[in-house]
Amino acid sequence: MKKKITVIGSSNVDFLIKTNRLPRMGETITDGVFMQTYGGKGANQALSASRSGGKVTFISSLGTDDYAGTMVRNFNAEGIDTRFMYKKKDAATGTAMIMLDREGNNYITVAPEANYLLTPACIDAALNVLLESEIIVLQMEIPWETTEYIYSLAKKHKLKIQFNLAPFRPFDDKVLKDTWVLAVNETEAEGITGLQVVTDDDVRNAARALVDLGAEHVIITLGAQGAVAATRDRFLEVPAFSVDSVDTTAAGDVFCGSLAVALSEGRSMPDALRFAAAASAISVTRLGAQPSIPHRKEIDTFLESS
Repeated sequence: MKKKITVIGSSNVDFLIKTNRLPRMGETITDGVFMQTYGGKGANQALSASRSGGKVTFISSLGTDDYAGTMVRNFNAEGIDTRFMYKKKDAATGTAMIMLDREGNNYITVAPEANYLLTPACIDAALNVLLESEIIVLQMEIPWETTEYIYSLAKKHKLKIQFNLAPFRPFDDKVLKDTWVLAVNETEAEGITGLQVVTDDDVRNAARALVDLGAEHVIITLGAQGAVAATRDRFLEVPAFSVDSVDTTAAGDVFCGSLAVALSEGRSMPDALRFAAAASAISVTRLGAQPSIPHRKEIDTFLESS
Protein backbone atom coordinates (compact mmCIF):
# COMPACT_ATOMS: atom_id res chain seq x y z
CA MET A 1 0.00 0.00 0.00
CA LYS A 2 1.26 3.47 -0.87
CA LYS A 3 2.23 5.64 2.08
CA LYS A 4 0.23 8.88 2.28
CA ILE A 5 1.89 12.24 1.64
CA THR A 6 0.24 15.51 2.59
CA VAL A 7 1.43 18.68 0.89
CA ILE A 8 0.40 21.97 2.46
CA GLY A 9 1.10 25.11 0.48
CA SER A 10 0.38 27.60 -2.26
CA SER A 11 -1.56 27.47 -5.51
CA ASN A 12 -1.00 30.06 -8.25
CA VAL A 13 -2.01 30.93 -11.76
CA ASP A 14 1.17 31.42 -13.79
CA PHE A 15 1.44 33.91 -16.65
CA LEU A 16 4.67 33.17 -18.51
CA ILE A 17 6.41 35.01 -21.34
CA LYS A 18 9.51 33.53 -22.96
CA THR A 19 11.91 35.81 -24.84
CA ASN A 20 15.44 35.51 -26.20
CA ARG A 21 16.82 37.37 -23.19
CA LEU A 22 15.56 38.96 -19.99
CA PRO A 23 14.95 42.74 -20.10
CA ARG A 24 17.03 45.29 -18.25
CA MET A 25 15.29 47.68 -15.86
CA GLY A 26 12.99 49.97 -17.84
CA GLU A 27 13.47 48.02 -21.07
CA THR A 28 10.65 46.52 -23.15
CA ILE A 29 11.31 43.35 -25.14
CA THR A 30 8.83 42.19 -27.79
CA ASP A 31 8.35 39.00 -29.82
CA GLY A 32 7.83 36.90 -26.71
CA VAL A 33 5.86 33.64 -26.51
CA PHE A 34 3.00 33.55 -23.97
CA MET A 35 1.76 30.62 -21.88
CA GLN A 36 -0.79 30.52 -19.06
CA THR A 37 -0.31 27.54 -16.76
CA TYR A 38 -0.77 26.68 -13.09
CA GLY A 39 1.91 26.75 -10.42
CA GLY A 40 2.68 27.69 -6.84
CA LYS A 41 5.29 25.78 -4.86
CA GLY A 42 2.74 23.78 -2.91
CA ALA A 43 0.73 22.87 -5.98
CA ASN A 44 3.83 21.96 -7.98
CA GLN A 45 5.16 19.73 -5.22
CA ALA A 46 1.79 18.05 -4.72
CA LEU A 47 1.51 17.30 -8.44
CA SER A 48 5.10 16.11 -8.60
CA ALA A 49 4.53 13.75 -5.68
CA SER A 50 1.37 12.37 -7.26
CA ARG A 51 2.88 11.87 -10.71
CA SER A 52 5.96 10.29 -9.10
CA GLY A 53 3.74 7.59 -7.62
CA GLY A 54 2.62 9.01 -4.28
CA LYS A 55 -0.81 8.97 -2.65
CA VAL A 56 -1.25 12.70 -2.12
CA THR A 57 -3.58 15.05 -0.26
CA PHE A 58 -3.15 18.74 -1.03
CA ILE A 59 -4.17 21.43 1.47
CA SER A 60 -4.32 24.90 -0.05
CA SER A 61 -6.34 28.10 -0.27
CA LEU A 62 -7.83 29.41 -3.51
CA GLY A 63 -10.03 32.29 -4.56
CA THR A 64 -13.54 32.06 -5.94
CA ASP A 65 -12.57 32.91 -9.52
CA ASP A 66 -12.73 30.62 -12.54
CA TYR A 67 -9.12 29.59 -12.09
CA ALA A 68 -9.90 27.93 -8.75
CA GLY A 69 -12.47 25.56 -10.20
CA THR A 70 -10.13 24.55 -13.01
CA MET A 71 -7.31 23.90 -10.54
CA VAL A 72 -9.42 21.60 -8.39
CA ARG A 73 -10.67 19.66 -11.42
CA ASN A 74 -7.11 19.28 -12.70
CA PHE A 75 -5.89 17.90 -9.38
CA ASN A 76 -8.86 15.53 -9.13
CA ALA A 77 -7.97 14.22 -12.58
CA GLU A 78 -4.42 13.60 -11.32
CA GLY A 79 -5.69 11.46 -8.44
CA ILE A 80 -4.96 14.02 -5.72
CA ASP A 81 -7.26 14.34 -2.70
CA THR A 82 -8.63 17.89 -2.98
CA ARG A 83 -11.10 17.89 -0.07
CA PHE A 84 -9.05 20.56 1.69
CA MET A 85 -8.45 22.92 -1.20
CA TYR A 86 -10.47 25.79 0.27
CA LYS A 87 -12.19 28.46 -1.82
CA LYS A 88 -12.09 31.76 0.05
CA LYS A 89 -14.97 34.17 -0.52
CA ASP A 90 -14.10 37.52 -2.16
CA ALA A 91 -10.47 36.47 -2.67
CA ALA A 92 -8.42 36.04 -5.83
CA THR A 93 -6.37 32.94 -6.49
CA GLY A 94 -2.62 33.55 -6.15
CA THR A 95 -0.87 34.80 -9.27
CA ALA A 96 2.70 34.61 -10.57
CA MET A 97 4.24 36.63 -13.41
CA ILE A 98 7.20 34.85 -15.00
CA MET A 99 9.72 36.10 -17.55
CA LEU A 100 11.97 33.47 -19.07
CA ASP A 101 14.92 33.64 -21.45
CA ARG A 102 16.02 31.06 -24.02
CA GLU A 103 18.46 29.46 -21.56
CA GLY A 104 15.89 28.91 -18.84
CA ASN A 105 16.83 31.83 -16.58
CA ASN A 106 13.85 33.61 -15.09
CA TYR A 107 12.38 36.53 -13.16
CA ILE A 108 9.34 35.65 -11.03
CA THR A 109 6.98 37.94 -9.10
CA VAL A 110 4.14 36.51 -7.01
CA ALA A 111 0.92 38.03 -5.64
CA PRO A 112 -0.07 35.60 -2.83
CA GLU A 113 -3.75 36.64 -2.56
CA ALA A 114 -5.77 33.65 -1.25
CA ASN A 115 -2.60 31.75 -0.28
CA TYR A 116 -2.31 34.04 2.73
CA LEU A 117 -5.78 33.00 3.88
CA LEU A 118 -4.68 29.45 4.70
CA THR A 119 -5.11 29.65 8.47
CA PRO A 120 -4.53 27.26 11.39
CA ALA A 121 -8.29 26.61 11.40
CA CYS A 122 -7.95 25.20 7.88
CA ILE A 123 -5.33 22.80 9.19
CA ASP A 124 -7.49 21.70 12.12
CA ALA A 125 -10.21 20.65 9.70
CA ALA A 126 -7.71 18.32 8.00
CA LEU A 127 -6.09 16.93 11.16
CA ASN A 128 -7.07 13.31 10.48
CA VAL A 129 -5.31 13.48 7.12
CA LEU A 130 -2.13 14.74 8.77
CA LEU A 131 -2.25 11.95 11.33
CA GLU A 132 -2.38 9.35 8.55
CA SER A 133 0.55 10.85 6.64
CA GLU A 134 3.99 9.33 6.27
CA ILE A 135 5.41 12.75 5.35
CA ILE A 136 4.07 16.32 5.51
CA VAL A 137 5.61 18.60 2.88
CA LEU A 138 5.84 22.37 3.51
CA GLN A 139 7.20 25.46 1.78
CA MET A 140 7.19 29.21 2.54
CA GLU A 141 4.30 30.63 0.50
CA ILE A 142 1.62 30.44 3.21
CA PRO A 143 1.39 32.47 6.46
CA TRP A 144 4.20 31.72 8.89
CA GLU A 145 1.75 31.35 11.80
CA THR A 146 0.15 28.46 9.89
CA THR A 147 3.50 26.81 9.28
CA GLU A 148 4.36 27.11 12.98
CA TYR A 149 1.00 25.61 13.87
CA ILE A 150 1.62 22.65 11.58
CA TYR A 151 4.97 22.15 13.28
CA SER A 152 3.29 22.15 16.69
CA LEU A 153 0.90 19.43 15.54
CA ALA A 154 3.74 17.43 14.03
CA LYS A 155 5.72 17.60 17.26
CA LYS A 156 2.72 16.60 19.35
CA HIS A 157 1.84 13.64 17.14
CA LYS A 158 5.39 12.67 16.10
CA LEU A 159 4.89 13.37 12.39
CA LYS A 160 7.67 13.78 9.82
CA ILE A 161 8.08 17.14 8.06
CA GLN A 162 9.95 17.77 4.83
CA PHE A 163 10.48 21.54 4.75
CA ASN A 164 11.44 23.35 1.57
CA LEU A 165 12.34 26.79 2.89
CA ALA A 166 11.49 28.54 -0.36
CA PRO A 167 11.26 31.32 -1.16
CA PHE A 168 13.52 32.47 1.65
CA ARG A 169 11.85 34.77 4.16
CA PRO A 170 12.68 35.56 7.79
CA PHE A 171 11.49 32.72 10.02
CA ASP A 172 12.00 31.23 13.48
CA ASP A 173 14.76 28.66 13.05
CA LYS A 174 13.65 26.77 16.16
CA VAL A 175 11.39 24.71 13.86
CA LEU A 176 14.49 23.16 12.29
CA LYS A 177 14.88 21.04 15.42
CA ASP A 178 11.62 19.35 14.46
CA THR A 179 12.43 19.03 10.75
CA TRP A 180 13.06 15.56 9.34
CA VAL A 181 14.26 16.77 5.92
CA LEU A 182 15.27 20.37 5.14
CA ALA A 183 15.61 21.12 1.42
CA VAL A 184 17.06 24.46 0.28
CA ASN A 185 19.03 25.90 -2.61
CA GLU A 186 22.24 27.94 -2.32
CA THR A 187 20.43 31.27 -1.84
CA GLU A 188 18.17 29.88 0.85
CA ALA A 189 21.10 28.19 2.61
CA GLU A 190 22.90 31.56 2.65
CA GLY A 191 19.81 33.29 4.02
CA ILE A 192 19.47 30.86 6.92
CA THR A 193 23.13 30.50 7.88
CA GLY A 194 24.57 33.89 6.88
CA LEU A 195 27.38 31.98 5.13
CA GLN A 196 28.24 32.40 1.47
CA VAL A 197 27.59 29.31 -0.65
CA VAL A 198 29.86 29.47 -3.69
CA THR A 199 32.67 26.91 -3.48
CA ASP A 200 32.49 23.21 -2.62
CA ASP A 201 33.86 24.00 0.84
CA ASP A 202 31.18 26.67 1.27
CA VAL A 203 28.48 24.12 0.50
CA ARG A 204 29.88 21.69 3.06
CA ASN A 205 30.14 24.40 5.71
CA ALA A 206 26.58 25.56 5.08
CA ALA A 207 25.26 22.00 5.22
CA ARG A 208 27.01 21.41 8.55
CA ALA A 209 25.65 24.68 9.92
CA LEU A 210 22.10 23.68 8.97
CA VAL A 211 22.54 20.30 10.65
CA ASP A 212 23.81 22.12 13.74
CA LEU A 213 20.58 24.14 13.77
CA GLY A 214 18.72 20.89 14.27
CA ALA A 215 17.49 19.45 10.95
CA GLU A 216 17.93 15.67 10.84
CA HIS A 217 18.63 15.58 7.10
CA VAL A 218 19.83 18.63 5.14
CA ILE A 219 19.72 18.79 1.35
CA ILE A 220 21.18 21.69 -0.63
CA THR A 221 20.26 21.70 -4.31
CA LEU A 222 22.87 23.22 -6.62
CA GLY A 223 21.15 23.38 -10.01
CA ALA A 224 23.37 21.99 -12.76
CA GLN A 225 25.94 21.00 -10.11
CA GLY A 226 23.56 18.50 -8.51
CA ALA A 227 22.82 18.33 -4.80
CA VAL A 228 24.40 17.48 -1.48
CA ALA A 229 22.91 15.89 1.61
CA ALA A 230 24.19 15.92 5.15
CA THR A 231 23.43 14.46 8.56
CA ARG A 232 25.49 14.64 11.74
CA ASP A 233 27.68 11.78 10.58
CA ARG A 234 27.39 11.66 6.80
CA PHE A 235 27.86 13.83 3.71
CA LEU A 236 26.65 12.83 0.24
CA GLU A 237 27.18 14.40 -3.17
CA VAL A 238 24.73 13.66 -5.99
CA PRO A 239 25.66 14.88 -9.48
CA ALA A 240 23.02 16.36 -11.75
CA PHE A 241 22.00 14.63 -14.95
CA SER A 242 23.18 16.38 -18.10
CA VAL A 243 20.20 17.68 -20.12
CA ASP A 244 19.39 20.63 -22.37
CA SER A 245 17.58 23.12 -20.12
CA VAL A 246 14.55 24.98 -21.45
CA ASP A 247 12.83 26.24 -18.29
CA THR A 248 14.02 25.83 -14.68
CA THR A 249 10.89 27.38 -13.11
CA ALA A 250 9.62 24.32 -11.20
CA ALA A 251 12.81 22.27 -10.99
CA GLY A 252 13.17 22.64 -7.22
CA ASP A 253 9.51 21.81 -6.65
CA VAL A 254 9.74 18.69 -8.79
CA PHE A 255 12.82 17.66 -6.83
CA CYS A 256 11.01 18.06 -3.50
CA GLY A 257 7.81 16.31 -4.56
CA SER A 258 9.55 13.30 -6.03
CA LEU A 259 11.98 13.16 -3.10
CA ALA A 260 9.07 12.84 -0.67
CA VAL A 261 7.72 9.90 -2.66
CA ALA A 262 11.05 8.12 -2.79
CA LEU A 263 11.57 8.55 0.95
CA SER A 264 8.01 7.41 1.70
CA GLU A 265 8.79 4.22 -0.21
CA GLY A 266 11.66 3.53 2.17
CA ARG A 267 14.46 4.19 -0.29
CA SER A 268 17.89 5.06 1.04
CA MET A 269 18.82 8.73 0.90
CA PRO A 270 21.29 8.23 -2.01
CA ASP A 271 18.63 6.40 -4.05
CA ALA A 272 15.96 8.96 -3.14
CA LEU A 273 18.21 11.83 -4.19
CA ARG A 274 19.01 10.17 -7.50
CA PHE A 275 15.29 9.61 -8.16
CA ALA A 276 14.54 13.27 -7.36
CA ALA A 277 17.45 14.47 -9.50
CA ALA A 278 16.13 12.48 -12.45
CA ALA A 279 12.62 13.92 -12.08
CA SER A 280 14.04 17.43 -11.84
CA ALA A 281 16.26 16.89 -14.88
CA ILE A 282 13.29 15.83 -17.00
CA SER A 283 11.28 18.87 -15.88
CA VAL A 284 13.83 21.46 -17.02
CA THR A 285 13.65 20.17 -20.59
CA ARG A 286 10.04 21.40 -20.82
CA LEU A 287 8.28 24.75 -20.70
CA GLY A 288 5.97 25.75 -17.84
CA ALA A 289 5.69 24.71 -14.20
CA GLN A 290 3.08 21.97 -13.96
CA PRO A 291 3.20 20.94 -17.64
CA SER A 292 6.88 20.08 -17.12
CA ILE A 293 6.33 17.64 -14.23
CA PRO A 294 7.14 14.04 -15.25
CA HIS A 295 5.22 10.85 -14.47
CA ARG A 296 6.67 7.84 -12.66
CA LYS A 297 7.14 5.78 -15.81
CA GLU A 298 9.16 8.60 -17.39
CA ILE A 299 11.40 8.87 -14.33
CA ASP A 300 12.00 5.12 -14.16
CA THR A 301 12.78 4.96 -17.88
CA PHE A 302 15.14 7.94 -17.61
CA LEU A 303 17.02 6.27 -14.74
CA GLU A 304 17.27 2.97 -16.59
CA SER A 305 18.80 4.70 -19.60
CA SER A 306 21.22 6.93 -17.66
